[in-house]
Amino acid sequence: MGSNRTLSADSAVYARRESEVRSYCRHYAMEFDTAAGSVVRDSVGREYIDFLAGAGALNYGHNDPDMADALVAHIRRGGIAHGLDLHTSAKSAFLESFERLVLVPRGMTHRVQFTGPTGTNGVEAALKLARKVTGRRNVVAFTNGFHGVSAGALAATGNRHHRLGGAVSLPDVTRLPYDGYLDGLDSAALLERLLADGSSGVDAPAAVLLESVQGEGGLTAASPQWLRRIAGIAREHSAALILDDVQAGCGRTGSFLSTDPIGVTPDLIVLSKSISGFGLPMAIVLIAPEWDAWSPGEHNGTFRGNAHAFVTARVALEKFWSDDGLGSDVARRSALVRERLERIATTVPGARVKGRGMMQGVDVGYGGLAAEVCRRAGEHGLIVETSGASDEVVKVLAPLTTPDALLARGLDILEEAANASIRTSVAL
Repeated sequence: MGSNRTLSADSAVYARRESEVRSYCRHYAMEFDTAAGSVVRDSVGREYIDFLAGAGALNYGHNDPDMADALVAHIRRGGIAHGLDLHTSAKSAFLESFERLVLVPRGMTHRVQFTGPTGTNGVEAALKLARKVTGRRNVVAFTNGFHGVSAGALAATGNRHHRLGGAVSLPDVTRLPYDGYLDGLDSAALLERLLADGSSGVDAPAAVLLESVQGEGGLTAASPQWLRRIAGIAREHSAALILDDVQAGCGRTGSFLSTDPIGVTPDLIVLSKSISGFGLPMAIVLIAPEWDAWSPGEHNGTFRGNAHAFVTARVALEKFWSDDGLGSDVARRSALVRERLERIATTVPGARVKGRGMMQGVDVGYGGLAAEVCRRAGEHGLIVETSGASDEVVKVLAPLTTPDALLARGLDILEEAANASIRTSVAL
């Protein structure tokens, strides 16, 4: 495994020409070139274990050979690349597999809307549809939620850094405490009371928007009881329950949808990131039939027909979701991750493990320490990032398919980096 390095002279174009908005590359200055599975290589051949996985867009690792072969074959035969929302063989093949492997086993009658190819596009569509159906404007969202950075999704996002970036009005959102935000506060009971009281100032919303595990917000996982109560409150008030499963979906928590084991079927479900399986841009909204009130073309996007993503998405479904194999692997690997993170947490006063499935991390208390852990890990061949309001959580997002031995090696590097960072902070 390699070590972090500064950019070579021929890579100075990034600083010269790329916008100041760039972020991840500021933490990892090396220039990446090739990748396979859970390993990436830089332009001088050094290898790194990938615990970032495209911020959850590469649940099945880099360059899965079966997806690559299918995509190359599709391109070589002149298969459609871009089709707006025209019928294509690639789209029908994906829909048939998705229906058979995801919808039917769950008894879901949801329709599939193809939106613009990012998670925020999907969230915008879901919010817009809920408002159209209900005739209401307000949306209930939660502290530390992250739903994207376009205006409607950004209004529902909690993070101040992102919300202040555009300096535009972000209206029509009532924000309430997420589960566990404040000790002793039952925020589901609070929402129930606010909506029952005609003088609370909070009217019945168009939708309640949430993540079951807050990916960018610090890996807080809602309890099943809380999620079920929120779902019941939304139903009682004829509001859409919108699940943002952009990061927690597609197996990241162990089941294809993060709410599968909880017994909640949201009205609208947004999937993106790993839905294509290959890192190709794609987003969908699953819509319960009674909510599917769009007029033709009322919400569209030029790139909603990314046939290359349909090809790889179908292969991902067939390869990883035709049986329970991946789910069993995720359960085993999740236990390994938790055990090792718990060990790291014992070395940091006040630290705690957060998240579930293969989206877990250690809250080390403050962003400076978390950043130092990630920096040291990078020097020893591990790519890992932070999350949380102050970037205080060291976040493990390894591909779900990471071999156990490689996963253990990455966790070794992380533990060594944490121990070294703690020793340095104590010395200072």
